[in-house]
Amino acid sequence: MEPPDRYRDLVDDFGAFRAACERPLPSVVRVNTIKTTVERAREALADEGTDVEPTWHDHLFALPEDQPGSNWPYVHGWLHGQEAVSAVPAEVLAPEPGERVWDACAAPGSKTTQLGALMDDRGTLVATDTNLGRLSALRSNAERLGVTNVAVTHEDARNHSLKPFDGEPYDRALVDAPCSCEGTIRKNPDAFDDWTLEHVEGVAGVGKGVLRRAVQATRPGGTVVYSTCTFAPEENEAVLDYVLGAEPCETVAFDLPLEHVPGVTEWRDETYDRSVRRAKRIYPHHNDTGGFFCAKLRVTDE
Repeated sequence: MEPPDRYRDLVDDFGAFRAACERPLPSVVRVNTIKTTVERAREALADEGTDVEPTWHDHLFALPEDQPGSNWPYVHGWLHGQEAVSAVPAEVLAPEPGERVWDACAAPGSKTTQLGALMDDRGTLVATDTNLGRLSALRSNAERLGVTNVAVTHEDARNHSLKPFDGEPYDRALVDAPCSCEGTIRKNPDAFDDWTLEHVEGVAGVGKGVLRRAVQATRPGGTVVYSTCTFAPEENEAVLDYVLGAEPCETVAFDLPLEHVPGVTEWRDETYDRSVRRAKRIYPHHNDTGGFFCAKLRVTDE
């Protein structure tokens, strides 16, 4: 069985799903509101001969297929290339200026810099990753986009320490977890070439550890968002189910102006907490995007 076929019973229109997975992904850029406004960015692109199309969010522009994203607004940090659906978790987390926020799996920094813009570059934004090469890209992106409230740490998020940051818990945390990347098939056509169930189960274990640490490091009443770019319930609902049983937290309903379906509560021989239905699954054929999963949690008292 090819990896996509294992999800035949989960997807509403499997033929449309498979067809979407085989189409190239639209090119999208995010307007960096630390340096400019949406209208100024639109006018600058128009002056360069690039007419953009709207997407699900005002800060995201879809570029025409025949017009490149490399231009002076991009070089000067007004724009950042970011797949439309990958902008979801930061918007769901919705950090406020002045808060303490942790991006637990941060590199190469698209979501980190989006969080910085949502925070109006104020407060404390801690960005963690284990990969030095990817952290270099994160630093470069943060510099180009003018994000100055970010502190970068090289560590395994499962062992993240609050001590360098006064030992105080975070107001919000984002876990865009390492995953099998099945949902990136439209930009990475070889995403399924080396797919194995062992890898899915391995990265699911990492996701459990990072999400547990994010809940532990966030204050009661604080918010944690968990996301992946994969379809596998082992990496999505199963991770939520595990952490809901292991840490003081609960799922939270949230609105999303994208077509989606709820999280699944049964997968093969497994059943999950009913509240995982509050999570959202986004398939490539729903909104002409990549595949994605997103859940919102509230940290509760012990």
